[in-house]
Amino acid sequence: MKSMPVNRKAAIGFIFVTLLIDVTGFGLIIPVMPKLIEQLLGVSDISKASQYGGWLTFAYAFMQFIFAPVLGNLSDKYGRRPVLLFSLFGFGIDYLFLSFAPSIWWLFVGRLIAGITGASFTTASAYIADISTNENRAQNFGMIGAAFGLGFIIGPLIGGLLGELGPRVPFIVAAALALTNWLYGYFVLPESLDAAHRRPFEWRRANPVGSLLALRKYPQVGGLIMSLTLVYLAAHAVQSNWSFFNIEKFKWSPKMIGISLGVVGLLVGAVQGGLVRVVNPKLGNEKSVYMGLGLYSLGLLLFAFATQSWMMFVFLIPYCLGGIAGPALQSIISGHVPRNEQGELQGALTSLMSATAIVGPPLMTNLFAYFIGPKAPFYFPGASFFLAFIFMLASAIWAYYVLRTEHATEKK
Repeated sequence: MKSMPVNRKAAIGFIFVTLLIDVTGFGLIIPVMPKLIEQLLGVSDISKASQYGGWLTFAYAFMQFIFAPVLGNLSDKYGRRPVLLFSLFGFGIDYLFLSFAPSIWWLFVGRLIAGITGASFTTASAYIADISTNENRAQNFGMIGAAFGLGFIIGPLIGGLLGELGPRVPFIVAAALALTNWLYGYFVLPESLDAAHRRPFEWRRANPVGSLLALRKYPQVGGLIMSLTLVYLAAHAVQSNWSFFNIEKFKWSPKMIGISLGVVGLLVGAVQGGLVRVVNPKLGNEKSVYMGLGLYSLGLLLFAFATQSWMMFVFLIPYCLGGIAGPALQSIISGHVPRNEQGELQGALTSLMSATAIVGPPLMTNLFAYFIGPKAPFYFPGASFFLAFIFMLASAIWAYYVLRTEHATEKK
């Protein structure tokens, strides 16, 4: 398919709808995953289920760590469209495996497949970088977050309701959505990277280490990678642990988990799709980063010490407001990299995110399991949120140091 004469607003719309369907399918399965794990293990033990949940995320992340740079580099050579379609098809196959898994090990097979093909957000980020200007890059990256937020309104709410019919039903619906999304992309999604801006595929740059080392030629990018690493690690306290924590602490049902994630989606969508477009032009990228990371830190600290169920909903407000940091930080990083290397950059960042997902979920879920278990020195199910607070605060401090140092160097 020929590269499109880029109608920027229409292209953002294509990506938004594609990711919205993608995230809705992912959100469908979250409320019922703990119950499905318990069913396949033949136990009723949320502590043990949380540990398996962490290792399932580890399996997905490890494969994505290996393959994200390959797919990112392939999108620099062949264009964004075919790679994005390959990714969407892989998610559909994954959900089918999860739908009919006869044992816990089949869940791992599905997650491994999804990890190999899972480059939808990587390629979408490169796609948006292709069609953005310096002036609107952060706002356009915010649309990824808006799709994520809206998908998390629709997906978990429906997933929580479908979960009442059985823990496998949401997975079947998610598979149908993912494969429908693949068909939608095949017929509707245009190409964003024309032939003149493509580059040859190189294996030395298409591996996790090589892709990250390739970023050394952009020292400003390298300095912010540590900050991103800490953000990604901290996020797993929520991403990997939200359902398990609230089941343990507040005895939430799948329906209640779905409602809470719907609220998360509403807040994230409002911040990423609306607030970012207002706040970022006024504050600028750097102040948006500092303010966002500070709000993330506050939200995580409050989660750790919540004593009532309703508090989790209230404390979502500062946490989700922290979302102004992500698009701003991504805008700063992508602004330092030329167009024909955006796929490599986004593949490297996805590989970095996957590397933290190799460490983060087992760390957070096992920390949670330890502090609700009999060997813990005291009962503290919010331990993973508190550790994430420390990581996020450190990220804010490091980002400030890196950006201040860069400005000081430019003045010399």
